[in-house]
Amino acid sequence: MDTGTHIVMGVAIGGLATLDPAVQSDPALFNAVLVGTIAGSHAPDLDTVLKLRNNATYLRHHRGATHSIPAILMWGVVISGIIHAFVPSVDFIHLWAWTFLAVAVHVLTDIFNAYGTQAFRPFTNKWIAYGFINTFDPYIFGLHIAGIIGWVLGLNPGPTWLIIYAVIVLYYIKRYLEKREIVTKIHDHYRDVEKIATSPTVKQNKWRVAITTQEQFHVGSVEDGHIEIVDTFDRQPLPDTPIMKLAQNDKNIAAFLSFSPVYRWVINEYDDFTEVRFIDLRYRARGRYPFVAVVQIDMDHNIKSSYTGWIYSEHKLRNKLYISDYPV
Repeated sequence: MDTGTHIVMGVAIGGLATLDPAVQSDPALFNAVLVGTIAGSHAPDLDTVLKLRNNATYLRHHRGATHSIPAILMWGVVISGIIHAFVPSVDFIHLWAWTFLAVAVHVLTDIFNAYGTQAFRPFTNKWIAYGFINTFDPYIFGLHIAGIIGWVLGLNPGPTWLIIYAVIVLYYIKRYLEKREIVTKIHDHYRDVEKIATSPTVKQNKWRVAITTQEQFHVGSVEDGHIEIVDTFDRQPLPDTPIMKLAQNDKNIAAFLSFSPVYRWVINEYDDFTEVRFIDLRYRARGRYPFVAVVQIDMDHNIKSSYTGWIYSEHKLRNKLYISDYPV
């Protein structure tokens, strides 16, 4: 989920903690728990600082190790330990338990996005992305804001957040059933489907889909249950050429390939360099595919420049390539 949603979820879990008699009876413990749940609800996304290094590093590690099983355990202990050092009089076990829950809920909610997480590390590095909740869902965020307002106005936080989270659970079930209906329709139409990537939009009735069959990629949109295919591309194996091998060894391309499950590639020849472009097919928006990885290789097989990330115009892409880590 987005940062704002994770923060309000931290507040909500702090409110739920008032159902714990130990927290309810000890104002100091409640304050410590509230700090812990807000911090814990955001902690796994501290890997966002990797963007300061470069997009390749960020892409390889975001929602990776910091969202793993060991990290979930580590965040709870570390955050609770720091808070307890400032308020040693509070019960550490209760503080840890609610902080741990906030961290776990963060990782749990992230697996339902199209982006996903590597939540089952170290057992597997596979990306878990169920793709039926948008990274920012206005209904989930709005329910949390309503709960916070009600709490400020005097509603009992425990029962209030229990009701809100019961509604949110039902909402998740609804979105899952909607995705399942879309997947069923696709399987009814295409008999050779290998993979289906779904990505809900902020609008309830609109989804994006990327379908992988044995020979083609089909990119489409779903509106009110109606599936419309807008682009079809033939699947082509990566050529076994020096240019493609060199491209795959580039840090930006390698990061993209480690993350993207559905992509196509294009090779463009220019007078003094060759450009290899990889295009993620899951995020079509306004007629474009903005999530890409590009590498430019000169005539002597030296990498001139490369980039991976979100690009909405060729002009911006050229600027990014120009200021990359590679000499131009």
